[in-house]
Amino acid sequence: MLLVLALLAVPVLLIAALVMIGGLKRRVSQLEGDVAQLRMARTAEATTAREPTLADWMREQGAAAPGVETPTPAPPPSAPIPPAPEPAAARSTPPPLPDTPTPTRPLPRVPSPRPQLPSRPDPLTLAARAIRHWFTEGNVPVKVGVLVLFAGVAALLKYASDQGWMTFPVELRLAGIAVAALAGLVFGWRQREDKRGFALSLQGGAIGVLLLVVFAAFKLYHLIPASGAFALSVAIVAGAGVLAVVQNALALALLAVLAGFLAPIWLSTGGGNHVALFGYYAVLNAAIFAIAWWRPWRALNVLGFVFTFGIGTMWGLGDYAPEKFATTEPFLLLFFAFYLLIPILYARRRAAGRRDLVDGCLVFGTPLVAFSLQAGLLHGDGWQDVRMPLAYCALGLGALYAVLAWLLQKRDHFAALATSYAVLAVGFATLAVPLALSAHATASVFALEGAALIWLGLRQGRRLPQLSGLLLQLLAASSFAIGVGNAVPSPEAVLNARFMGALLIALAGFFSAWSYRRSEWMPQPALPYYLWGLAWWGGNGFTEIGRYVVHDVQPDAALMLAIASGWIAAEFHRRGPARALAWTAALALASAFPLAIVQDTLHAHPFRGLGLAAWAVYAIAGWRSLCCLRDAIDSSHDEAGNAAAAGFAHFAWLWSWPLAIGLSLEQFAGDARLGEGWHIAAFGLPWLAMTALLQWREDVAAAPFGERFRRWGALVQASFVAALVLAASFALFAAGDSQPLQWIPLFNPLDLVQLAVLGLVLKWLGSGAAPDDLEARRIPIIAAAAFALITVITLRATHHWGDVPWNGSMFSTSLVQASLTIVWSVLGVLGWIIGSRRGQRGLWLAGAVLMAVVLAKLVLVDRGHLGNLLGIASFMAYGLLCTAVGYFAPAPPRTLSPSHPAEEFR
Repeated sequence: MLLVLALLAVPVLLIAALVMIGGLKRRVSQLEGDVAQLRMARTAEATTAREPTLADWMREQGAAAPGVETPTPAPPPSAPIPPAPEPAAARSTPPPLPDTPTPTRPLPRVPSPRPQLPSRPDPLTLAARAIRHWFTEGNVPVKVGVLVLFAGVAALLKYASDQGWMTFPVELRLAGIAVAALAGLVFGWRQREDKRGFALSLQGGAIGVLLLVVFAAFKLYHLIPASGAFALSVAIVAGAGVLAVVQNALALALLAVLAGFLAPIWLSTGGGNHVALFGYYAVLNAAIFAIAWWRPWRALNVLGFVFTFGIGTMWGLGDYAPEKFATTEPFLLLFFAFYLLIPILYARRRAAGRRDLVDGCLVFGTPLVAFSLQAGLLHGDGWQDVRMPLAYCALGLGALYAVLAWLLQKRDHFAALATSYAVLAVGFATLAVPLALSAHATASVFALEGAALIWLGLRQGRRLPQLSGLLLQLLAASSFAIGVGNAVPSPEAVLNARFMGALLIALAGFFSAWSYRRSEWMPQPALPYYLWGLAWWGGNGFTEIGRYVVHDVQPDAALMLAIASGWIAAEFHRRGPARALAWTAALALASAFPLAIVQDTLHAHPFRGLGLAAWAVYAIAGWRSLCCLRDAIDSSHDEAGNAAAAGFAHFAWLWSWPLAIGLSLEQFAGDARLGEGWHIAAFGLPWLAMTALLQWREDVAAAPFGERFRRWGALVQASFVAALVLAASFALFAAGDSQPLQWIPLFNPLDLVQLAVLGLVLKWLGSGAAPDDLEARRIPIIAAAAFALITVITLRATHHWGDVPWNGSMFSTSLVQASLTIVWSVLGVLGWIIGSRRGQRGLWLAGAVLMAVVLAKLVLVDRGHLGNLLGIASFMAYGLLCTAVGYFAPAPPRTLSPSHPAEEFR
């Protein structure tokens, strides 16, 4: 026996030794830090307050010391004077300083470091700290000793019973253990004032041993009936509760309540009398309520709440039947009343200390769990439709919490509790609407209560309610996803359970984001919660459109939903600038671009049918969104971020209108059965107009941002020019049919549009808005583009006038090759002549290069067509043109023309 006790004592001594060593290490580290600071201070003092030297004293006195030569000015270089030999006295030890006091300098004042607010530790750190405190504070040996002794006694009793070492009756053995436990309890009571830690630990261990004795006498040896064991357990628990209140010992109270809730479980005989079980729990909760009247023990209240509703939920899942509703509902209402009032008592007892303290777990958890259990009871009671009963329950809870908020708001120390009740009142009143239409009660309650817990956790600066709120919102999403599969389709749009349930989840996410946004303690989670709410908002809206809106009209409804959502975000952004809100409004404006394409696919063009109304909404709400983004740029500390979002929104606004109008005009050209050139011109006309507006009337295009448009105006112009260049490049491969009119080179819709693009690009390159490298090469760029356009016009002429097919085979015909040779030769000759006459060497060289290319083409390609007139004509034309050049411009210019220095090719 002594050996066993010695072995059990070894871990205790090791723990105590480790704790003492850890404390010594901390003290040594602190002393080393203090010594290092003292050394640094002395070093600074020695540096700033040194002894004055001889030279310092001489400078202060204004005269040289005796025996030391005063330096003289250096002689001029023309009359060098050799240095005099240094006297011996000067090389000897300097004379003593006069008898003057040594000047001292004050030490520089070292500013004290600013105190930093300690960061709030995470839950793992708090748990580790609690364990460390338990092992380092109070009477550590008796704590560990009681735990180890408790386990050791239990193990010894079992082992001795298994080995048959105890031959005396089991009644006597149990009685002896009970007497020893009572003796320890009495001794602990007598030591409560002198050695409080020892006394409380000993009392707790004795109570635990007594409960184990009762359990063994009933369950293992069947010495007492169930009623007797239950009565003894209640008596022990009640005694422990009294001891806890009298001694103000929370640990004893927790032990008593824990044992009280577990007693019916370990003493259960399988009879399943739920009335007796809940009646006993009612008495136990009444005791907790009485203790809450005197002691503000939050842990005790939470323990009672968890076990009461936890055991009740487990019983309901396993044993509840509809015929038990009448005997179960009163207990649910009683337990709800208990834990409705206990937070008020808790706030009353803590009013003198912390006025904003609210027991969030009970305040928000009680209606959450009670409402969910009520839904389960109604569902299991055989109700055909539980929506209206649950709606009445939600409405009743909202009224109850509204009354409590009204009663408590007049008292200062209940202000936080009154605010929480007001939030619950609004939440349940809101919940009554969807509950009247659906049975998605659990998801709605979880989402709203989760948002309320996050708000309360931020208000109190506590992490646990925030984590609980996050978990509840995730559970709400899971519950909603499960309920969607079993939901009955509703004939009404919007006013149905599915839409309202998802809407409440989205609003809970938005409210959580708003709570974190306003919090200076921890604003980082605001963006994830906002994106969570935005995902539910958009997904819910677009899903509802897909369920109830005709397929052809769905993009119109989607456009209205998107721009309305963006407008709401912009209004909130205007009142409280936030980057996420600004980008929401910007992306809503940008959604018109893909939706316009979908509209064109589904119903011919964006303005047909309901599309006209959708774009009217887009015009009004989009303009208002831009105004809100404009007002928020200068009123926010994040001016750069808000300006970026505003610039993107304006960019999307300017791009969406040419796209929608161009698609509509192109469809009108199709309805009128016009040629391909008219189609391309009709689509490109709005883009040309917007680009021209940006070039010549920038103030009109900049509305409503005004001067702020200069931040992104150059990028917008460049994007439109790039879009026109890209579209014009693709249009080079189009034949450009101008039906019903005759095709005429340069005077047909497609050529005119491409010439307009060329002019706008030239204007942009010379306006100063283009990049410097492009602006420096604007002449070669325009020349290359004009050459490509003239080449394509030549090919189109051969197609429309020479009946050459518009495909790759056209390059094998003599007409095409001869036409290209003649046109390119004319261009080369013009370059030669103009460059020579105007002194532009680069232009002359470009013409020469082009003529060399034509010559290579004649040798490699056109010589295969010398058997027909067109091939011959191409050779002759080239020869004549070269001859003309030899007459007018036989050599390149040697210098640049002074009147046109900028025209030289770079």
